[in-house]
Amino acid sequence: MAGHEFVFALELSDEPYFEGMLADVTSAVLVHVGYQGAAIETLRAELGAALRAGAAAGQPWCDIRFRAHSGHLHVSIAYPGRAEWRATRALPPEGKSSPHGERGARE
Repeated sequence: MAGHEFVFALELSDEPYFEGMLADVTSAVLVHVGYQGAAIETLRAELGAALRAGAAAGQPWCDIRFRAHSGHLHVSIAYPGRAEWRATRALPPEGKSSPHGERGARE
């Protein structure tokens, strides 16, 4: 919903153990702001790939942030010493859901 403004952040360690929990948290945040179906699954898959890349590089922990601001949802994953992964999605209008958004990118 475009009127939402919030920040939800997590610090995670031991990637293999939190993958299921993070999938549930991601779904809950996306449903809360009005996304459904394919949009949720797409972002969950992108987050999972970014987390697996960080874990494969030997990173023991990361910060994950969901920020709703000015009609957009900004999602980031930061591992120490690595480029931050980011994705931005336009928030669905109130009362509607969005099946698509902009793709994630490394910065």
